[in-house]
Amino acid sequence: MNFILTASGFIFPLITFPYVSRVLLETGNGKVAFVTAYVNYFLMVAQLGIPTYGVRACARVRDDKDKLSKTYQELMFINLCMTIVVTGVYFITLFTVPELFEDRTMFLINSCTFFLSFLGANWLFQALEQYDYITIRSIIFKIISIVLMFIFVRQAGDYVIYSTITMFAAVGSNVLNFFRARRYVTFKKYDGYDLKRHVKPILILFAQSLAISIYTNLDTIMLGFMKDDAQVGYYHAATRVKVILVSLVTSLGNVLLPRMSYYVKKGMKGDFARIMIKALNFALFISIPLGLFFFITSGECLRVIAGSRYEPATVTMAFLSLTIIPIGITNVLGIQVLTPLEDEKHVMLSVVCGAATDFVLNWIFIPAFGSAGAAAATLIAEIVVLIMQLHYARDITRPVRRYVKVPKYVITGLIASVPTFLIHLIPFPHPIINVIIELIIFFGIYAGILYLAKDRMLTEAVNSLKNKIRSKRGLSKKD
Repeated sequence: MNFILTASGFIFPLITFPYVSRVLLETGNGKVAFVTAYVNYFLMVAQLGIPTYGVRACARVRDDKDKLSKTYQELMFINLCMTIVVTGVYFITLFTVPELFEDRTMFLINSCTFFLSFLGANWLFQALEQYDYITIRSIIFKIISIVLMFIFVRQAGDYVIYSTITMFAAVGSNVLNFFRARRYVTFKKYDGYDLKRHVKPILILFAQSLAISIYTNLDTIMLGFMKDDAQVGYYHAATRVKVILVSLVTSLGNVLLPRMSYYVKKGMKGDFARIMIKALNFALFISIPLGLFFFITSGECLRVIAGSRYEPATVTMAFLSLTIIPIGITNVLGIQVLTPLEDEKHVMLSVVCGAATDFVLNWIFIPAFGSAGAAAATLIAEIVVLIMQLHYARDITRPVRRYVKVPKYVITGLIASVPTFLIHLIPFPHPIINVIIELIIFFGIYAGILYLAKDRMLTEAVNSLKNKIRSKRGLSKKD
């Protein structure tokens, strides 16, 4: 179900962004991206570290409804208090910061994100592994948002409408979450609420989220203040592609936190190690070919997805494409390994160093290179985070390193890159032809080599697909 959810996150932007980028142009897209990044900072503070901590805390007590309900209520109370405070500060900035005056309407509309995110409590459903509900709900709201977008976003000045529809697609369904939560938790009052036990891990995870946010949103904020809306628009176009790729790379890891936390609680070390190996190999298996392919074809992909006006973002996208490789690995090491083991402190230190690196390099690179400079700073920051997390997790990963196939996927990816790059040099009448041919060549060679080498990750996926097809055929024959 999480794969379907991830696939929808890949398909829907491919449907919407080519249309929106051509209608709103780089300036309108830049305005929406700036507002979204600004709102996300306040949202991050309002949520503290609850989105990650809540998954772990609820997963550990999911077999006891009273303990689960009490934990849910405690976290919701903390979240509500912070949401009220943050919303007040947010409105103060709207009326005191001159740079926000022009797009105040968009900022006011997007303030709904704070309370809708609070009501959603997605961490509860992730802890309970309710991925069928999460997926179906998300897809329905995405379909509705696509219909609304094609109806109402028709010209360059409709960026406020587009921003509203985007917010609706992201958090509108959270109202449903609040009512559905009654199936799994009760709202009755309990004796002896213990908020204090949550404070330390929440604050550590908040610091981690803050640092991560710096090199995911700060680039856009700094470009908006140091350059212009066009540069923000170029960066936003490249980032949209990166976000899609990252969602694919982390699709398996994102469902593992509740399971890994459960294994730690039950002392199931063998199962923990087995899942860790599979998650690391999956991250490498997916991230290396995607990173290399989009690095080579960044220009053509941008022209296909966003239009020729975004061609100046080619170098930006090339740098951002490579970031998915370290991101894929750190998603496993930081979120799926160190966090269930309650080693948030080291995760926080790694991302703080990455954030500091990104901040400093942005000040150096953005004035001279604009969006490309911001992308280069992000790539270096992600590498810093990876190096530090490899160091902190060295004792955990040492016994399983021989099972993680780094050389195999790197060499196979490089072999597939050579003919793809040569095809890339041939001019075709339309960039989409280039992309299709390069896609077939690169991933055909990559998958072919791994299949001949009997790669376990690939063969398991192929066998699983075959079994599902056979199962469906067997059911249809019975019918």
